[in-house]
Amino acid sequence: MGLAEAVVILVVGYLAGVVTRWVAGLAAVVALVLAVFGLAAPEFVVGVTRPVLSVYADNELLFLAGFLFGIARGSC
Repeated sequence: MGLAEAVVILVVGYLAGVVTRWVAGLAAVVALVLAVFGLAAPEFVVGVTRPVLSVYADNELLFLAGFLFGIARGSC
């Protein structure tokens, strides 16, 4: 993995953390409703997200670090 790829993954994780902090309550309600109705991961969603998520394979810790920095940014 190159430096540029590592920085991009860290930044994407950070932005995901910031967005999650903004909409955490709404996301929780939507996820609960989808799970109750059995629509949590329809096949078309899995097909669309598989190529995108393959970029993050084996880079989960970088993504998680950025995600946690994004969430913690507002609490410090």
